[in-house]
Amino acid sequence: MRKIFLALMATLALSGCGYNEFQRLDEAVTASWSEVVNNYQRRADLIPNLVATVKGAADFEKSTLEAVVNARASVGQLKVTPEMLSDPAAFANFEKAQGALSGALSRLLAVAEAYPQLKATDAFRDLTAQLEGAENRITVARGRYIKTVEAYNVSVRTFPNNLTAMVFGYKAKPNFTVANEKEISVAPKVDFGKPAAPAPAPAK
Repeated sequence: MRKIFLALMATLALSGCGYNEFQRLDEAVTASWSEVVNNYQRRADLIPNLVATVKGAADFEKSTLEAVVNARASVGQLKVTPEMLSDPAAFANFEKAQGALSGALSRLLAVAEAYPQLKATDAFRDLTAQLEGAENRITVARGRYIKTVEAYNVSVRTFPNNLTAMVFGYKAKPNFTVANEKEISVAPKVDFGKPAAPAPAPAK
């Protein structure tokens, strides 16, 4: 009976000091991180076909294509594991590599504006539409991750949960930086040559 009582008291104590809350928040962070990674991977999977399609355009800027290929290769070399969420340096490398790929893709789409025949192909139009959708999903997933990590970090740093965090080794998790968020989380806008507005009629 005494053991049952002590176990009950221990359970109540852990609940009151935020232990169960840490479990819930930690699981939420892991789930939102998986969503981020899956959506970045969805984008990476589109790139080989996009590059192959663009290569078919005569005289397309080689340096622009190489930048995309190299940026994707850098992303592919990253070891993305749950442990990354406890390693600020590894998380920063992940963010930097994904940001470089976003920038390279944006430049490729901007250069593609000078190739009307390329933009007119069904393959290119389909791939850029899929890419824009992937970027939108990345933005949503990053936003959810940012909010989830903020909730977790607040719990780690506030009393009395911070005492539990020290006892059980819970530490604040790295998050996406605000400056970088503004720079790379905007989905590419692709204009396939909308007709210009008619000029106003001359005054009589």
